[in-house]
Amino acid sequence: MTAEILAIGSELLTPFFQDTNSLHLTEKLNDLGVDVHFKTIVGDRRADLVAAARTALHRADIVIFMGGLGPTEDDLTRECVAEALGVELKRDPAWIAELYKRFAERKWKVSPNNDKQADVIAGARLVPNSRGTAPGQFLDTQLEEQRRIVILLPGPPWELEPMFDEQVLPLLREAVPRQSIATRVLKVAMMGESACDARIAPIYRKYEDVETTILAAAGDLQLHLRCRKDALSEAQARVAALADELEDELGDFVYSTKGESLPQIVEYLLEVRAATIAVAESCTGGMVGERLTSVSGSSRSFLGGAVVYSNDLKTAFAGVPPLLIAEHGAVSNQVAAALAEGIRKRAKATLGLGITGVAGPTGGTAEKPVGLVYLALSDGRNTEVLERNFPGDRDRIRRYATQQALDMVRRKLM
Repeated sequence: MTAEILAIGSELLTPFFQDTNSLHLTEKLNDLGVDVHFKTIVGDRRADLVAAARTALHRADIVIFMGGLGPTEDDLTRECVAEALGVELKRDPAWIAELYKRFAERKWKVSPNNDKQADVIAGARLVPNSRGTAPGQFLDTQLEEQRRIVILLPGPPWELEPMFDEQVLPLLREAVPRQSIATRVLKVAMMGESACDARIAPIYRKYEDVETTILAAAGDLQLHLRCRKDALSEAQARVAALADELEDELGDFVYSTKGESLPQIVEYLLEVRAATIAVAESCTGGMVGERLTSVSGSSRSFLGGAVVYSNDLKTAFAGVPPLLIAEHGAVSNQVAAALAEGIRKRAKATLGLGITGVAGPTGGTAEKPVGLVYLALSDGRNTEVLERNFPGDRDRIRRYATQQALDMVRRKLM
């Protein structure tokens, strides 16, 4: 079965609010073997809501509406869904009595517009709301000779999640034919999306029953594999077979197969090797340290770092000779190496990492353009230096640089 989720509210069409409820619902639906094919955001306009509801009811087996169940004039979900279905609303006196009881317990005055929260789509059952005044609704019906399950949920997450998990999910388990979905995520560092796809497309095309999606970020690719079968073991076997082939093709570009982040992998490898690390960062401004310390227990291997933005602090904190900076410039192979070597000695770490570059948007020259970054890793015997020219704006360049730096450490420890 397929599902569509509609998030309702004009505030979701502004820069200040975002829909997070659908993430929770998608996870739960996938656990039931239901694929979410569409997610729609609709403002509080009657014509738009009715049109969106009709479209969703035409193309999805399960349609979930979130929000618009309150007592105000712009809470139109009940009315619009009923219109799209071609049925009436009926006011439930029992829920009105429950509302008045709740208000009385809190010594609140009841305004007449609260009564509309007891309007029920013909044929639907009310789903009580233990954390708010707007109940949900569940309807299993036929529409144009097609079975449709229609669910109305309140918008606030603290109301929606317990209502869905505790009351709606059991109803769906009874209504939905059981299927299983197996998933796997392979994470790939410092490989371009097109280069990666050119290598793996001939492989994943052979697995027509496994959906393969590539998600790209700065220096980070995620290969999402997804298979749906009657038996979970069958789905898992197909996903595992494809994952194995993709790993064989991509080799050590794959850094994670079980959902771990790159900082988590680096921290794990440091602990396995009983190694420690310190960093001296210029253009990344402490981002490598921040990513490493996002991992619980990182203090066992990450000793600390220095943000050495000025030339004076490159010398004071990481021991970079002023003459070296004067001769080669702060953004150079030589200074990156000196940063790595200096911070390793200063912190008495196993590894020292140094980063210097031009993050932009200003400061670039013909010889040293925006995006030029030098990264160095020293173990006390050898110092490896990489020169990279990263694309994008300031934030993207800095993100690329931290990803490259962490990948250098990962490969060194491997």
